[in-house]
Amino acid sequence: MVLNKIKINKLIWNLTSEEMKTKILDRASFDISEQIKLIEPVCEAVRNEGDKAIIEFTEKFDRVKLQKDQIAVSEEEFLEAKQLLDEETKKVIEYATHNIRRFHEAQKPEPMWMMEMEKGVMAGEKVTPISDVACYVPGGKGSFPSVLLMLGTPATVAGVEKIIVITPPNKEGKVDPAILYAADILNIHEVYKAGGAQSIAAVAFGTETIPKCSKVIGPGSSFVTAAKLFLREYIDSGVPAGPSESIILADEHADPKKAALDLLIEAEHGPDSAALLVTHCKDIADQVEEQVYHLIASLESDIRRQFVETVLTNYGGIIITDNLEESIRFANEYAPEHIELMVEKPFEILNEIKNAGEILLGDYSATSLFNFVVGPNHTLPTGQYAKTISAVSIHDFLKRSSIGYVTKSGFHTIKDYAAKFADIEGFETHAKALRERN
Repeated sequence: MVLNKIKINKLIWNLTSEEMKTKILDRASFDISEQIKLIEPVCEAVRNEGDKAIIEFTEKFDRVKLQKDQIAVSEEEFLEAKQLLDEETKKVIEYATHNIRRFHEAQKPEPMWMMEMEKGVMAGEKVTPISDVACYVPGGKGSFPSVLLMLGTPATVAGVEKIIVITPPNKEGKVDPAILYAADILNIHEVYKAGGAQSIAAVAFGTETIPKCSKVIGPGSSFVTAAKLFLREYIDSGVPAGPSESIILADEHADPKKAALDLLIEAEHGPDSAALLVTHCKDIADQVEEQVYHLIASLESDIRRQFVETVLTNYGGIIITDNLEESIRFANEYAPEHIELMVEKPFEILNEIKNAGEILLGDYSATSLFNFVVGPNHTLPTGQYAKTISAVSIHDFLKRSSIGYVTKSGFHTIKDYAAKFADIEGFETHAKALRERN
């Protein structure tokens, strides 16, 4: 067993160079200017050539040659997926679906509410599902049926009428059976074999096969993120969900083995992910570091080991602070996608964590549980967007319309206030519509 093949980042934060601090805080999802340059011609080609461009880019980027009639997943492929999946896998997907649905059903708002502002003056809101959405399920590094459940379930609960899925084909030109089984459970049967920037362009503009959509949502590579930004005037691109990132915030009471195990969770997602242990306790930092080397050496998958090693020597690693308060300040500045509080009294510092997509408390709330089966959505804001944006929820698939009703007596109660406001702001016809109304 070779332990010290790599040297993971281990930084005393107050002694770290500004250049390194910037790199850690910015991580991979900030600078995608180069990706935007690369995806611009891809998006234009899809806009102008439709299915032909989808086929060409699928062959170029995914190494899969599709015919035009193979872009859409057929009913035969759905049936085949059911037959290929073992019963245990089906049960796991069904269990996760049940919990995810329960969680998102609890988020459902009242379909309409009104309140009396003055006698005869009513105001409120009406909630309506969006008409259609494309759920992006990434590929390349594995199969992710959980992503489809996390997107398709709240969309279904919200009542979205048209839900489609875009996802890259595997090497056989198929969509992974687990993804199709998840789609079938959700009664989603429009699935298209298209990934990367070309798929985002497809739903932004529409092709002969893939429909134009009002919104696209789901995590993806930096190229997918770049396409969403580039095409944002044509399609709502939802929560900015780029490369995975996490913080394990630990004090002297943390279990080094559990902290090391959980540090690797997000690190194995891909080379552009970020995974940080943040602690003020040097002994914990040293013990976690030792555990990490042992865990890396024990990984059976070469590709996952490579991802973990790259992450912990690039955007991830160990941050040593002066005290718990500084650890919390760092976490709030970083605004991670996931944060685990491995401290003696996690509920006491819960309210001090202001910026995070997901906050998990205690030694047993491993991110893995919440990524798959507990119920809360795992599609979370990355790249510091957790400072202003929330996890995907039913609200991403709903829109609110303000409503109002005023009686004649109510009108006469408040019209002079509104007319004067119109005068203040110089809107002549606003005031006239009030003063000349009987």
